[in-house]
This record gives sequence, structure tokens and C-alpha cells, in this order.
Amino acid sequence: MRGRRGDRMTINIQEHMAINVCPGPIRPIRQISDYFPRLGPEGGRSGAGPQAHLTPLALSSGAGIRGAGASEEGAEVDSYDSDDTTALGTLEFDLLYDQATCTLHCSILRAKGLKPMDFNGLADPYVKLHLLPGACKANKLKTKTQRNTLNPVWNEDLMYRGITDEDITRKVLRISVCDEDKLSHNEFIGETRVPLRRLKPSQKKHFNICLERQVPLASPSSMTAALRGISCYLKELERAEQGQGLLEERGRILLRLTYSSQRHGLLVGIVRCAHLAAMDVNGYSDPYVKTYLRPDVEKKSKHKTSVKKKTLNPEFNEEFFYEMELPALATKTLEVTVWDYDIGKSNDFIGGVSLGPNSRGEALKHWGDCLRQPDTTLERWHTLTNELPPAAASFST
Repeated sequence: MRGRRGDRMTINIQEHMAINVCPGPIRPIRQISDYFPRLGPEGGRSGAGPQAHLTPLALSSGAGIRGAGASEEGAEVDSYDSDDTTALGTLEFDLLYDQATCTLHCSILRAKGLKPMDFNGLADPYVKLHLLPGACKANKLKTKTQRNTLNPVWNEDLMYRGITDEDITRKVLRISVCDEDKLSHNEFIGETRVPLRRLKPSQKKHFNICLERQVPLASPSSMTAALRGISCYLKELERAEQGQGLLEERGRILLRLTYSSQRHGLLVGIVRCAHLAAMDVNGYSDPYVKTYLRPDVEKKSKHKTSVKKKTLNPEFNEEFFYEMELPALATKTLEVTVWDYDIGKSNDFIGGVSLGPNSRGEALKHWGDCLRQPDTTLERWHTLTNELPPAAASFST
């Protein structure tokens, strides 16, 4: 805007910004629709009060304060979608429990809208699976890493072996999404937990769940000496309160038993192990299996499989034969132990299970069915615990 030629007219900043900048709260600009008549149901003007003809500069102080408060409240509501429930992203996956083969199939499909973790505004995500309760390293499964994306697609099938109906009723599957960082430690993005009791045998269930922020507990190496002491004390106290019925799980073993009436003896098949506890610093073990019948005064019943290097899910497919009449076998106990082979020092005990007349649960049922059904092959999964059988203490080699 100009007046006389060569003269520049100054414009008041109040007119330029269309707001009242007098001392006090800043008053928002009215919507343009506030300056046009709006017809109501009766054909007349709606909002025909005194403020219907007010200009932005003529807003009262009270109206300005109320407008500012309403704007702030609206901003809080609009920004509510950035909470942890949505800001971490969503994960889509399928779960299937195959009761016939005792396996849990986990199909990790895709994730959407993950939280950026790198400087480039992207992430290098991968998915980890854990079965709780249980040793984390023993039952961890992991997908491949997808580079530089917030919407990764994996389409990977991960499988847990040796899953029983008891596991389905009491275990929880923890699914974590993490960001891989080669220069430092990997970062936690989010997780979800699915109780396995929500699954029905042989029926695939689809999930599309928002990730939650549940940061894992600190590892023992990152704890101070005082915290480690308190943690160990609380664990021992918890075990004492729970009693001796609950032992630490060290993995699973698939055993095949057959009593041969023609050969007059017991045929023991060591098929495979799954999700063994890691005993070496590299996060793996070098497992082998030993079997023996007790009482064994002459110590001649020991059999040992070959050693499988650097694995927590070894396959053995080896068989041992114990020549013994059925009545005598009914008084014996089959001890099965899994060990980690070490060079130059004593081997580490991973876990064991006992099958005999004094066993309980699935072990007792498997042993009883074998004695009652001669010439029938019975193959079942068993849980390995940290309880070392008395007869196995002298057989650490």
C-alpha cells in the first residue's frame, strides 16, 4: 500500500498479524466461517448473539482466554494418538499348535509404523520369541533383520518342538521387536505377550496387535553386586516358597521306548532334544546324552550318544538296548541325562529326567505304557530339569 508517490505507508503489526498483541494471553484467529451468516433449521441465523458480528480485534478478554483454553485441550486430545500404544507400531503374526506333533508354529508376517530408532529416521528391525516361564537363551527364536524400514515384511515360520498340552495351559509366548545396531547394543522397540491357552489345537489363529513398552529386566552382568545378591536371595526365597515340585526347566528331549518280547529287552531311542540351556560363552552347547538303568551295582548299563557341536536343538536318532526280562525291568528306573562336552575340564550337566515306578506325570505314564504294551513303539517328549539323578553324579564323562 502506498500514499503519495515515493512514500511507503507503514502497516500496523496488529493489522498484519490479525491478532491482538496487547499484554495478556494471545488470542487465536477466528475461523473464517465465523464472519458469514449461517442458517439454522428455522431459516434464521444461528449464533446471532453479540459475538456473531465481532471482528478478530474486537474479541473480549474473556472470550480470548476461553478460546485459548479450548485450543490447548484440543491439542492434548489430538496428540493422544502418539502414546505408547500406537507410537511403537503394530505386529501381525499367526500361531498354530499342532497337538499331534507337539509343535508350536509361529509365522511372523509383518510390522507397520515402527518407532524410528536410527539417525536416518528408520530402523533395522527383527523379531525375537521366548516361551515364559523358562530359560530365555534355551528357547529363543529369531527372525532375519530387515534393513532401513519401518514397515518390515518377514513372512518367516519359526517352530517350537516338544510343546505339550501342559505347556499350552501355563506358558506365555513373548514376541519382541528390536532394532539391530552393529556399532552398539541392539535396542528394544516393543513387545506383546500371548498366553498359549488362547490357542485351540490344530487351528491357526491370526493376530494383529499394537506393540507395548515393557522394557526387559536388566541382565545380571549389568547389575551391581548388591542387586545381584538381592536378586539371588529373592529367587531362592521364591523357590523355597514354591516347594520342590517346581524345578528349573533346561529343555526337552524326545524319547522312544519299546520292550521287545522276542529279544527280551528294552530298546531306548534318543531321537532329539529341543531348546537346551546354553552352557558355553558363545550361547550354545556341545550336547550328548547318557542313559543307564538303576540300581546298577556293576555300572555296566551306561550308554552314551555322540556329541553334537554348537547347537541347542540336536538330533541324535540313536538307539540302545538293555537285555532284561519284563518283571525285572518293572523294578528299574531309566535315567536319561544331557551333558555339555568340554575339552580339558569336566563336562557340564544340562538336565535330566527319570522314568520308573517312582516317577511322576508324563514320565510315569510313558514308563507304565511301555511295560503294559510290549512290542509297541511309544515316542513322547519329556522336560529336562536341573535335578541331577543320584546315579548320574559319578558319570560326568
